[in-house]
Amino acid sequence: MPPELKSVYLITGSDHPKVALAVRRLRERVGREAAETLDAAESSGEDAVGACNSLGLFGEGTRLVVVEHVERWRAADAKAVEAYLKSPAPGTVLALVGDGIKADSPLAKACAKAGDVLRYHAPRKRDLPGWVADQFARRSAHADADACRALAELVGDDLDALAAEVEKLATWAGGETIGVDDVERLAVPRAEASVFALTDAWGQRDVAGVLRAADALLERSHRELTSIAGLLASHVAKVRACQALAAEGMRPREAAGRLKMHPFPAEKAFAHAANFSVEELHGATVRLAALDAALKGRSRLSGDLELARALVDITSGREAAVVGPA
Repeated sequence: MPPELKSVYLITGSDHPKVALAVRRLRERVGREAAETLDAAESSGEDAVGACNSLGLFGEGTRLVVVEHVERWRAADAKAVEAYLKSPAPGTVLALVGDGIKADSPLAKACAKAGDVLRYHAPRKRDLPGWVADQFARRSAHADADACRALAELVGDDLDALAAEVEKLATWAGGETIGVDDVERLAVPRAEASVFALTDAWGQRDVAGVLRAADALLERSHRELTSIAGLLASHVAKVRACQALAAEGMRPREAAGRLKMHPFPAEKAFAHAANFSVEELHGATVRLAALDAALKGRSRLSGDLELARALVDITSGREAAVVGPA
């Protein structure tokens, strides 16, 4: 076995794309034809040990046994592997892959002693743009900072979905720098990220677009009508705050620190604020409060219709925006 390879690797963490990349690199170093994959849901610790020992009997060369979902193993399964690691088969690399394996668990300690433990934790929400930029770099692609922030906003914190969108955009770009327009045109919004499309359409005063975004959000997410109304009210409040700061001469990135917002959403909010008058934003706030009351039983109309009426009112800025529910 090459000296740079260990007898065992425990690969764990919530950053699934990086976990998958670590496993793929092991396969490439050993050779895919010399690898065997087991699933802990169907294979016991004894099965994994047997695979390691039997693989060592087939001539020379390094072999790899990958066991996925080891978090499903019981204590007896882990103990069988711990015993094996005291005298592992020469020429065999064992890769144990699973979520939530604690550092102080007996299995993790045994792996650290006999080999290596690789932990890949999912980034915090505020660090997602940096994670996206790193994913582009791994594919020899480049996206500007605003594009990375836009993709994180649009797709959300589903790392597998983000990685898939990065792969698609990197392939499409063909070496060219990826910008915000490319992201907004090509990336597929996920359920939670559809909120971004909704607020953006409102901010651009696109009545048809805001109605389409609302329909998509209701179809593809678990959100209730009252939740959507609350999200809109929150966004309008941020836009009003940005409008006031803009009137004081403050720039978006300065306002982001004041309002505890990320720079990209702050820039969006400033752009939205420029499209509405002070009176229109006040009217939108009042209209959304009326929508909330309507959705909670103060209207004879259906909730879907009340939402559509309110969206038209606050996007068009017409006088009806200050009128209460039917």
